[in-house]
Amino acid sequence: MHYFDGFVVPVPKKKLDAYRRMAKTASKVWREHGALEYVECIADDVKPGKVTSFPQSVKLKPGETVVFAYVVHKSRAQRDRVMAKVMKDPRLANMMDPKKMPFDAKRMFWGGFKGLIEA
Repeated sequence: MHYFDGFVVPVPKKKLDAYRRMAKTASKVWREHGALEYVECIADDVKPGKVTSFPQSVKLKPGETVVFAYVVHKSRAQRDRVMAKVMKDPRLANMMDPKKMPFDAKRMFWGGFKGLIEA
């Protein structure tokens, strides 16, 4: 089974182009350091729920959309090695200034996941 990093982030619609540019760079960084796959998806059918939902999870504001993303790794150990390299990569460091991010990083959430079923 593979290992997955996933994250969800609210992105202002007016900043989607800037976010897309950032995501393309991040994708290159992760892949160059060993990630098998890097995927970013924009909300298409994610309505607020009665108890919880993607919009509620990031406290979505008017004019924002939800981005769901995941990175695929061979294993947890390989992910840990990749992540250490990614976090030291100057291309990513240049994007990490909260004042320059095209989204509110305080409302972003992420985590690592073991594969359960892969078909």
